Amino acid sequence: ERAEKILQTSGLSWNVVRASWFFQNFSEGFMVEGILEGELLLPVGDTVEPFIDADDIADVAVAALTKTELRNRLFEVTGPEALTFSQCTEIMSKALGRTVRYQQVPLEAFLGALKKQGLPEDVLWLMNELFTVVLDGRNSKVMNGVEEALGRSATKFETYVARTAASGVWNSPETAALS
Repeated sequence: ERAEKILQTSGLSWNVVRASWFFQNFSEGFMVEGILEGELLLPVGDTVEPFIDADDIADVAVAALTKTELRNRLFEVTGPEALTFSQCTEIMSKALGRTVRYQQVPLEAFLGALKKQGLPEDVLWLMNELFTVVLDGRNSKVMNGVEEALGRSATKFETYVARTAASGVWNSPETAALS
């Protein structure tokens, strides 16, 4: 936020687009393996997060850069609803036609498992930061930055899940063999 203040008082035209957790964390990151195995294990309980589609973030960034009426504005962008990880896996389960369970695990066990997998210390630090600071509830509020910038609602998680399920990224080897 200090960097944002410096930018905002610099005399330059500016925009800031703030986002937290992306839908794509479920399909392009460290959570894919758990989803493929049918059990997502993370060190977070019932904290809600208004996950957002990275495509919406990109659309807001393009609008902020190309529409002069949007200059010098802060856009806090989220999805249209705040969900727990458990709710997310329930939505995925329905779309995939198979169960993807969510289970909370202790942070130390989570980080220990990542360390055993050989993840570097900087990644372990980031995971600790994500699950102790970022997911502490501070980002739980649904914001309307997507609508402010684009004049439309943010993409729903169900829409993202349907699109991603259709891509096959979450097909387990057994499911892929049946296709």
